[in-house]
Amino acid sequence: MKLPWGMFGENFTTAGLFESEVNIGDKFRVGSAMVMATEPRMPCYKLGIRFGRPDVVKRFLASERTGFYFAVLQQSGVGMGDPIELIEKSKDSLRVSDITALYTHEKHNVGLLRRAIEVATLPGSWKSYFRHRLAKLTEPAQD
Repeated sequence: MKLPWGMFGENFTTAGLFESEVNIGDKFRVGSAMVMATEPRMPCYKLGIRFGRPDVVKRFLASERTGFYFAVLQQSGVGMGDPIELIEKSKDSLRVSDITALYTHEKHNVGLLRRAIEVATLPGSWKSYFRHRLAKLTEPAQD
């Protein structure tokens, strides 16, 4: 399938920047702006409508190549072709793909859930979701 630039509504289209290598909290310089990777970009049903394929969301998630969001730490000019340079690697070493995996096929990975909850730069909505899942996995069964 031919995919034109911006087909997914992305602000940046990159080469060589992979979810399996970028950590939550990694900081980058783009042009003269500074940004930080915060979370995976999760597809919704609208993607299936746009592509005319009901299976596209499952395929997107299975690929673990969902993209990710940047928080802007320092606003400045960004132009087409500006390099995206890693300026600080997060000490937490929790990859964007780890969050996607917890959402899809690692739902019962207690150790990874605990690690994710401890990452300061992971948004509160994800932490809350993972705390709830962890509680369901670790609470004693109710009779």
